[in-house]
Amino acid sequence: MAIEAMIRVRMGAGDAHYGGGLVDGAHMLKLFGDVATELLIRRDGDEGLFRAYDSVDFLAPVMAGDFIEVRGWIAEEGNSSRKMQFEAWKVIAPRPDLSDSAADLLEEPLLVCRASGTCITPKSKQRK
Repeated sequence: MAIEAMIRVRMGAGDAHYGGGLVDGAHMLKLFGDVATELLIRRDGDEGLFRAYDSVDFLAPVMAGDFIEVRGWIAEEGNSSRKMQFEAWKVIAPRPDLSDSAADLLEEPLLVCRASGTCITPKSKQRK
C-alpha cells in the first residue's frame, strides 16, 4: 500500500523574500520537510530525520497570495531509509490586475517544484 501525504497552504506577504512578492525556493523545501514528517509518522510512528535531497527542481515562481498544494509519497523503503518524492503545485493565484483581493482557481494546477530525497527512521524508533 502506497503511503501518501498532502498539505495545502497559502503563501502570505510574510513568506515573500524578494521584490514583487516572490517567495524563496527554500520555502518549498520547508513544506517538503513537513510532508516528509507526516509520511514518516504514518509509516513508522516517528518523525524520523531528513537525511538528504537527491534532486530539487524549481520550475516556476511562487508569489505571495498563491495557494500551494504539496504532495509526497514514499517511493522505496529500506530497513530504516525511506526514499521520497515531492511535488508542489500552484492551485490558486492572486489577480492584482483586477483588484487587491481577486484570485483565480487555476484550471490546470502548475507544477512549481519537485524533489526527491531520503529520510531515516532508526530501527529503535520504528513502532509500526
